[in-house]
Amino acid sequence: MMDVASTQYQMFPEIEPHTSGMLDLDGYHKMYWEVSGNPDGAPVLFLHGGPGAGASASHRRFFDPEHYRIIVFDQRGAGRSKPFADVAKNTTQHLIEDIEKLREHLKIEDWLLFGGSWGSSLALAYGIAHPERANGFVLRGLFLCSRDEVNWFLGGVAKVFPEAWRDFITYLPEEERHDPLTHFHKRLVHDDPAVHGPAARIWARFEGACSTLLPNQRSVAGLESGRAALALARIEAHYFMHDLFLPENHFFDELHRIKHIPAVIVQGRYDMVCPIGTADAFTNAWPEAEYIIVPDAGHSAMEPSIRSALVAATERFKTRI
Repeated sequence: MMDVASTQYQMFPEIEPHTSGMLDLDGYHKMYWEVSGNPDGAPVLFLHGGPGAGASASHRRFFDPEHYRIIVFDQRGAGRSKPFADVAKNTTQHLIEDIEKLREHLKIEDWLLFGGSWGSSLALAYGIAHPERANGFVLRGLFLCSRDEVNWFLGGVAKVFPEAWRDFITYLPEEERHDPLTHFHKRLVHDDPAVHGPAARIWARFEGACSTLLPNQRSVAGLESGRAALALARIEAHYFMHDLFLPENHFFDELHRIKHIPAVIVQGRYDMVCPIGTADAFTNAWPEAEYIIVPDAGHSAMEPSIRSALVAATERFKTRI
């Protein structure tokens, strides 16, 4: 375990992609992808959270554009991928296959995998399925898809954020509050915008309220605003309803497949969405990984000390791969 570095690293300046496209995945889903930075640089793949949150321009800024070939994409149903907020043919196994299709499309041999929250899950799941294609991991706010983690988010977190939980749970009729996942899911997959729209905003507002150490209205507003809330809430609930499409303890059971690959795990001490106990247990099983606890942060990648630790990690990987 390492303490967070005393040097504060800043994100790199804003850049635009030099290449982008829509990759036909299966005749139904089409995936948005983009490449920025050095066209001949070390490939790094950014994996967004949620599932369903989508990627944004700020995600390019964790990487030195002079060194890295920065690949960003929107997972099925999220962001600019089409069809929007669609959960048909949308599983972890599909996403792993999609990443391989993108790698082959871009003619990349192997790459650094960078992801936080659900993005950390997907990075690990892809690495376990294709260890020969992963040359490193930078992971933040570790989430390992266990039932305990989902139960914490949809109940346990009320011990720390009772006001946010009250706003969330009282959206449901009293007789449905014993099983919020099932009853939010029922609304979120409903065809009528008058049904799924308000439920999605309530879900996204709750997640945003729990994501930072200190209250941050920009974080809440960014998640619950506009159409993005629907993809986040609907796809997240869909994955939670199906146990993230992975067996319990998958990552611990399969860790031997990736233990040899360099890894940095960045964890906010006060992360209430993905509490530190998960990262502690996983790094205890994976002592080869570099484990950085950020003492003054919660879950969000955009909290200053988390941002700094992530940029520091990508800087160190320049000499590791």
